[in-house]
Amino acid sequence: MPEKVTYYAIVNEFSSRGRPGGVLRRVEDDDGQSDQAFGRGLKWEHSSLLYAAERGNLDNEFVEISEDEADQIVERIRRTVAGQSSK
Repeated sequence: MPEKVTYYAIVNEFSSRGRPGGVLRRVEDDDGQSDQAFGRGLKWEHSSLLYAAERGNLDNEFVEISEDEADQIVERIRRTVAGQSSK
């Protein structure tokens, strides 16, 4: 099976659909699936957030988004973290 990547905006009580708190991607291929979130470490890292939501943890909402939207969120996170580190 060719690789399939699905992107999600991470929304919780401190964020909104218009300004999500983060972004997560689920990568599916012949080896199975893995979830990765882009965070303050400024790289994609393994995440269990979507698995937890699928099992009933409702702390976060995951809204499917396009790759372009995911790229915009990643860039916003990069700008935010870079701005904080220069202060």
